[in-house]
Amino acid sequence: MSTVEGEDAHLLAAAKPPKVRRRRLRSILLALMAQYTIVGLSVAGILRYVVTPQIVAKFEAIEAALKRLPAP
Repeated sequence: MSTVEGEDAHLLAAAKPPKVRRRRLRSILLALMAQYTIVGLSVAGILRYVVTPQIVAKFEAIEAALKRLPAP
């Protein structure tokens, strides 16, 4: 009986898929996605609160300057 159990153990050991590699790849991809998400949110925040008010101020200044021009 011990030889049969030993043979079964060898067959089971050979039949196992390499799950460690998939888990490692999944964790690496998850980490990269998290970093890109954080960077994307940071860029969106900078655009929303820093760049957009500057652009709006420039357009308002242009609008005010055009209103001061005499009408043709």
